[in-house]
Order: sequence, then C-alpha cells, then structure tokens
Amino acid sequence: MLAQQELAHAAREATSKRWKVTSVTVTASLVAMCVAVALAAIAPSRTLIPGLPDAGTLTAVSLPAVRGLFNLMAAATIGWLIGAAILAPPQDSGMVDVAGYRALRAASLSAMVWAASGFALVPLTLSDTQGRALSESLSPQALTTAFSVLANMRAPLIAAVVAVVLAIAARAVLRVSWVFVLLGLAFAALIPVALAGHATQSADHDHAVDSLFYHLFGAAIWVGGLIALVGLAKQGVRRLDVVTRRYSTIALIAFVAIGASGVINARVRIPFLSDLWNTDYGRIVLLKTALLVALGAFGYWHRKVTIPKIGPHGGAGPFIRLATVEILIMAATLGVAATLVRTATPPPAGLAWTDAQIVLGYNLPGSPTIMNLATTWRFDLIMGTAAIVSAILYLIGVRRLRRRGDSWSPWRTTAWLMGCATLLIGTSSGLGAYGRGQFSVHMVSHMLLAMLVPIFMVLGGAVTLLLRVLPPRGPDDPPGLRELVVGFIHSPFSRAMTHPLVVLALFVGSFYALYLTDLFGVMISAHFGHVFMNVHFVLTGYLYYWVVIGIDPAPRQLSYPVKIGLLFAAMPFHAFSGLALMSSHQLLASDFFHRLSLPWVTDLLADQQLGGGIGWGFTEIPVAIVAIALVAQWARSEDRLSRRTDRREELSDDADLAAYNAMLAKFAELDAAQKH
Repeated sequence: MLAQQELAHAAREATSKRWKVTSVTVTASLVAMCVAVALAAIAPSRTLIPGLPDAGTLTAVSLPAVRGLFNLMAAATIGWLIGAAILAPPQDSGMVDVAGYRALRAASLSAMVWAASGFALVPLTLSDTQGRALSESLSPQALTTAFSVLANMRAPLIAAVVAVVLAIAARAVLRVSWVFVLLGLAFAALIPVALAGHATQSADHDHAVDSLFYHLFGAAIWVGGLIALVGLAKQGVRRLDVVTRRYSTIALIAFVAIGASGVINARVRIPFLSDLWNTDYGRIVLLKTALLVALGAFGYWHRKVTIPKIGPHGGAGPFIRLATVEILIMAATLGVAATLVRTATPPPAGLAWTDAQIVLGYNLPGSPTIMNLATTWRFDLIMGTAAIVSAILYLIGVRRLRRRGDSWSPWRTTAWLMGCATLLIGTSSGLGAYGRGQFSVHMVSHMLLAMLVPIFMVLGGAVTLLLRVLPPRGPDDPPGLRELVVGFIHSPFSRAMTHPLVVLALFVGSFYALYLTDLFGVMISAHFGHVFMNVHFVLTGYLYYWVVIGIDPAPRQLSYPVKIGLLFAAMPFHAFSGLALMSSHQLLASDFFHRLSLPWVTDLLADQQLGGGIGWGFTEIPVAIVAIALVAQWARSEDRLSRRTDRREELSDDADLAAYNAMLAKFAELDAAQKH
C-alpha cells in the first residue's frame, strides 16, 4: 500500500514538472541531423552506380538527417532506461521512485521518436538504394518487395517495431526488474542494425560484425547514459554523488569498447593506411576519431575535476554545464556515424576472394590436422574477449579477498581459469575457425562449450566470490551491484529457470531442436547465428550444471539424490541424439556446406556422421567429472551435517546434565530444610 502511495506521488511529481533537458535533447538532435546532412553532401553514397537514376535532392538530404536522429534517439531511449534501472535509486519495495518514473516517461517519448525515424528510414533507404523518387518508394508493393530482399530496410523497420513496444511498455512497468527486461529488448533492437551495414559485406566480416556490436552498444550506453544523468542531476536526485560515480564507471567501459572496436572496424574496412587520407571514408573516420578523442578528454576532466565536487545533496552545476557541451559533441559524432553507413568504403586489395573467405570471412590453410588446429587461431571478439575478461576479473577478486585477509580455495580458482581457457580454445583456436565450416569440428567445439566450460566455471563459484568482494550498501546509498545480484538470484525468474524439469529441457532439448530440425542450417549460415549458438551452449550448460553441482547461492536447494537423478536423466537423451546423427542420411545445412565447398571434405554426410559420433562419445567425460564432484560434495555435506549433529548432542547432553545436577541440589536443599 505504501509503495502504491509513493508511486502515485511520483506520478504527480512527473506530470507537474517537466524535464529540464528538453532543450538539450532537441538541440542535440538538430546537431546530429545537420552534421549528417553536411557530410553527406561532400561524401558520395555507396549506392551511386553508373546508369542508376538519382534518387533526388529530398532523399539525399532527408536520409542522413533521419538516420542521425534515429541513432540519437536509440541512444537516448537506452540511456533513459539505464537511468531508471541502474542510476536512479529505486524504492526498497523494488518499485521505481520519482526519478525512475520520470526517466521511464522520458524513455517512452524517446522511443516514440526512435520509432518514427525508423519507419521513415524504410522508404528513404529504398529510394536511395534503387535510385527512385521518394514518392515511388512509398507504394506498398515496392516496400514489400524490397523488405524481403534488402537487409538495410529490414533493420530500421524491426527497430521501429521494437521501439513502439518500448514506448508503450515504458508507461506501464513499475518494477525495476521489468525495466531491465525493456533495456534488454532495446539492445536487441540494435542487432539488426549491426547486421545491415558494411560489416557483413567485407572481408573478415566476422570481426567486423562483432566489433560493430561493441561499437553500437557502447555508444548507446555512453551517449544515452549521459543524457539521462544530466536529467537526473538537474532534478536533484538523491545521492547524486553515488549515481554520478556509477555512470562514470559505466562510461569508461563503454569508451574503451568504442575505441577498441572502432580501431578493429576501421582496420577491416581500410586496407592501407594511406586510405585514411586519400578516401572520403577514411577522412570521415579520422573526423570521428578526433571527436572521440575530444570526448575522452571531457570524460577525463569529469573524473578528475567535476565529479569529485559533487556531494550527496548537490554541487553538480559545473558537471551539468560541461556535460551539456559533451552531449552536443556526442550528437555530432552520431551524425558522422550516420554518414559513414552510406559512404563508399575503399576498394579491397589483393587477389579474388575464395569461397571460404566469402562465406566465413577468412581463409583456412588446409585440412584440420593437429598442427592446423593448434596454429590456426582466429580470435573470437565475443567469446574470446569474455574468456579473457572473466579470468582477469576473477583473479582481481581473489587478490582483493587475500589482501584483506580472507581465504579462497585455490581449487576454485583453478577450475575457473580452466573454464576460461577452454572457452578461449573452443572459440578462438583452430577449433573455432574450422568449426564454422566443418561439422565434425563444430561438434567438438559444441561439446567443449556446452559441457566442459560450464562444469569448470560452475565449480569456480564466481558468484560467491563476487558477493564476498562487493561491499554491502550503506544506510543512505542506493542499491548497488551486490544487491542487484542477490535480487536476481532470488527472483521468480531465476526460481523458474532452475526448476529441474526446465534445466533438463533446455540442456537436452536445445540439442534436438538444433540438429534434428532445419534450425542448424539457419544458424550456421549467418555469423550472428554462429555467435548465438556459442552463447546459448555456454548459458544452458551453465544453468544445468549450476543446479546439479553448483556451489553458488541458488533459488532452489535440491537433495543430492535428485541431483544425481538429474545428471543421469540427461545421458540417454544425449546418447540418442548423437546416434540419430550417426545414422542419419539427411545432410544438415546442405546449401551452406555446398556453397563453402571445402576441398578436403569430400563426403559431407560422412563428416556429419562423424560429428554425431563425437557428440555421442563425448558425454562420458563430463559425466565422470560431474559424478566425482557430486560424490565429493555429498560426502562433505554429510560430514558437515554429522559435525553439527555432534555439537548439538554435546550441547544437549551438557544441558541435561546441568538440569539433573540442579534437580539433585534442589532435593538436597529440601532434605536439609526438613531436618531443621
């Protein structure tokens, strides 16, 4: 009841006052649009093909302007959701407070503009791509035909539909947990945008697409988060010093991601250093780099000068003024990025691409011999980075524990590092490189990611380490990362996902859904599908083994007989699916493998059957490891229970003896009284 009254008060506050960043947001939108239009006027479009008619001045001016607005509003929507979910302190009940409520309303408005600009991009993109007048591109027949063919039309339309959902949902959700759901949905809307640009058309397109994910997500967090922070600062949110430092940490991570991914992306698309100066694309990249360096200087000044001056109850004036200028420069950077999307890249150099380079983005040196598997490393920017960062963060946590005098099992550290190393090898060594194009090698990688990596990581107890390292919140501080982790572990979602039947269905059922249907052909044919499979393998495996042998806190506590039953229940299902692949005479993803046409794979069906045999035989290794871990955990559990019982009995015996002695003393007193 109290939470509802506070929320009603928040609604009245939100409707009675206006955000003081409206003028900043509008000005930033105009800056992004004007910069995009100005640069588009001097940089030729990549769609200018001899003989293709010109789309007209209206399209030439409107397309970069709308794209700049689209980029900024996507970032603003994500930023306001970050403000409501992470920056604005929530109520103790888990409901958003005044600041969070108003941030959600701002996110809704931003999403509306994001959706409108996305819908407008569809006919503009069609007009620019096909060189037809904008009026001709508005016909339903032209839009329907182009939508089925052009990925650069589907991307803004998908994002626009998601933005409409966000605009409606942001006015309905009340709990912070649901705000995180909306935030995840907003990030998902950026994925088709990353898959529709230059990245998918270049050599090394696997690296280009992965780096673009980092670039788009980092820019949205950095730019949008600063917009939300300025809004929260202007309305005097409580504990502004904590909120500002929290954003500063997030912004630093985002800046590193943007810088590193930008270098990788530019290196993929610009073959020679001279192209940076001799081509329009290279010069725009240099301009964008200069703006990013300037923004980095602003961020450094914030961390060293303005943020330390912010106290719990104010003092944010210098920060707000400097951040407003920073937002405008960020808007100009987004306008430059909007121009890069349609600017012609330098022509590729070298020999004609091979089939492997066209399909995979890279060449393979030959058959997957032991030497080639060991030496053909192609770093996976998603999973490889996750492996290295996870190992570093874990070691930092262990070091902090030991510095303050706490102990941490070296066996857990070893298990976690083995998991990170296996993840790196399974995705970035020759197993990862050949696994994209040869089914049998793919199955080896799959088994490592789904079975060995999760076992090692679950035994590492990273969540327990995190909870021991992170300090609890202060009496007046907003909830931090520790409270967020604890809340997620004990949330209804986690409890539902850790039900034994759910984890068994996900762990085993995904294998059947992938390899015994046409889904594998869809996934393996696109780089994003390959990334999705890798992430899915690790997550479902981690969830399953967390329930079976996990040492971290869990929303469900299962008995050891149930855990053993859950372990052995999965064995026959995995064995049967492997046998089904071994005996199958229907080739999976035949179009993809025939298009790839690796010369050393002369019999695709035999290679597929070999992969089925690998999947069938590999299960014995993880089952043995898990069985040993389960027996050891059960034995330690029984030992702890026995010691607790012995201590309880000792205490109980002492209490009984004391009571008996007290009774004898009482009788002695009564006898003495009767004698007298």
